[in-house]
Amino acid sequence: MTYYLLSVIQPSEGEPPAAEELARIVGSLDRFHEELREAGAWVFAGGLHGPESAAVLRLRGADVVVTEGPFTTGKEYLGGLCVIKASDRDEALEWGRKASRASTLPIEVRPFLHPTDA
Repeated sequence: MTYYLLSVIQPSEGEPPAAEELARIVGSLDRFHEELREAGAWVFAGGLHGPESAAVLRLRGADVVVTEGPFTTGKEYLGGLCVIKASDRDEALEWGRKASRASTLPIEVRPFLHPTDA
């Protein structure tokens, strides 16, 4: 069993969904997460605050320097993530399709570097 990261790609610009639409999306994501649990594919999922809430830590000699704000800026940022278990890439892509439908956002699917059965 390989672990995959489903990354939610959030646009930096534009208006967030209206409250009613956002509630519909949250409901769709809740159903998606429940489907993952029922299939035994669930590991973890969660949304992230915007990049303005980030702090970047860098090693500088013997010190670690903290810089407030994101490391990079761009048209998109990581808005959330879901870690799943899937038997292969095709299965992970199918979960990614379902995540995209539920979130209405692009989803990047990537395997972890060192597969684990944990």
